[in-house]
Amino acid sequence: MPRTPARLVVVFGDQLDLDAALIRSLTPADTVLMMEVAAESRHVPSHRQRTALFLSAMRHFAAALTRRHVHVRYVELDDPENTGTFETEIARAVAALGPTQVVCTHPGEWRVLAMLERVGRSTGIPVSILPDAHFITTPDAFATWAKDRVSLTMEFFYREQRRRTGYLMDGSGKSAKPVGGEWNFDKANRLPFGRLGPDPQPRPPLGFPPDATTRAVLAAMARTLPDLPGTADTFAWPVTREQALAALDDFITHRLALFGPFEDAMWTNEPTLYHSTLSSALNLKLLNPRECCERAIEAFRAGRAPLQSVEAFVRQIIGWREFIRGVYQLEGPGYADRNGLDQHGALPPLYWTAETDMVCMKACVGQVLETGFGHHIQRLMVTGNFALISGVHPRAVSDWYLGMFVDGVDWVTLPNALGMVMHADRRQGAPKGVTGLVGTKPYAASGKYIQRMSNYCATCRYDPAERSGPAACPVTVFYWDFLIRTRQTLAPNQRMAMVLKNVDRLTPDARTQIASRADQLRRTLGIARDDRRERSTRGCESS
Repeated sequence: MPRTPARLVVVFGDQLDLDAALIRSLTPADTVLMMEVAAESRHVPSHRQRTALFLSAMRHFAAALTRRHVHVRYVELDDPENTGTFETEIARAVAALGPTQVVCTHPGEWRVLAMLERVGRSTGIPVSILPDAHFITTPDAFATWAKDRVSLTMEFFYREQRRRTGYLMDGSGKSAKPVGGEWNFDKANRLPFGRLGPDPQPRPPLGFPPDATTRAVLAAMARTLPDLPGTADTFAWPVTREQALAALDDFITHRLALFGPFEDAMWTNEPTLYHSTLSSALNLKLLNPRECCERAIEAFRAGRAPLQSVEAFVRQIIGWREFIRGVYQLEGPGYADRNGLDQHGALPPLYWTAETDMVCMKACVGQVLETGFGHHIQRLMVTGNFALISGVHPRAVSDWYLGMFVDGVDWVTLPNALGMVMHADRRQGAPKGVTGLVGTKPYAASGKYIQRMSNYCATCRYDPAERSGPAACPVTVFYWDFLIRTRQTLAPNQRMAMVLKNVDRLTPDARTQIASRADQLRRTLGIARDDRRERSTRGCESS
């Protein structure tokens, strides 16, 4: 009987799905290769908790494969023979095992795909890349939807997703209507908290303190990667399929009901509020997006969560998450180099230290350093908004989001940061008036927005209503400076028309004062021009 050809099956750290087609295709002749390589924590500085989460989840996954009698070649971070990159470790495994083929699931990063193509050329071994069936929409289906669209509006994509999946729909086929008569309840989901804060008090997410495997990872990191940013002292993320399911159940039971109305609210010392914190488990493939949606819809049907909260949660998963991945796949490696608003500032040091007298930034950046997490409105309207309006280079921001959040993978963070946060992803040759692909307008806001949606301003030395003088809020100063600087670029955008009329009402003296104060703040905060970004090719570099 002929011997089954041996394959080298590469599994990356964000592909930990025991039900994946690649895993189900394994034969006794195959060897699964999993690699902990230092380069993946250094190509952008990776938070200690992000690195620990990936590596611990990988070790648990490898152990589960071993229990299934799968042959696993596992390269630990501090293995003396570890060469430090994916490319060299795959080449080393090919040399040692002599496989007839290298096979893997499609990676979630163009950089890694380019590396696999180089491996095929350098080793002469065929590399087979299978589709990633984790997602609800394939790249080809998204490309068909996006064809001939000048601007990719997520809402229209989301409605098609609802029809395709049947989620929260009454009836079937072309006659199906959204449950409740509305496609989304976003307008009802922008409530701030009252003066006394969230009520009822949010129940913190279920935590999973480090087990022996995670502790071993942390020890290896201390030896091999001692200079990573952030702290691992509070590590409590789910690292197994079982823990991820428990975290999902905890969210559905204790926080889903109030997620919708208060999803845009912020409060001091409340890092998660009613949010799910499931994105890292989803992005590692420990959870499936379908099961998350179906559990939430089940809670709605049983009367345990209102429609506005369940719809908001479902929209985040089948709408926004799938849309962002579709944009990343559609636009290709060159997407990372876009800078539609021509901004070139360096990322301020405070993003690495949280040392600032701005209470909002101190709270939100400090939380990231402490936990590797921030909910979506903190990312978009505090840390992201500040980078946008102060003039930071979009790639400096997207690299920070990629490395500093536990759920950071490139297909997620790049379109979110480059497109949604920085409004930098304008397509070359786009018609007049189209300034962004992901977002139809910049999500720029003054300090008054933060005052409305949080209690950060209550204890801050700055006045969010002031745009000049010593008490002027830096967020407000930068907001008006941003509108002045980008006035001509944004003029064709009809969604900006009312805002830009306010700019036109400013006197020349007021404009000069704002610009002068903004320049002074940029010097003080260290937002100098970052020419290194102009020479970077992060989207295509080797691992």
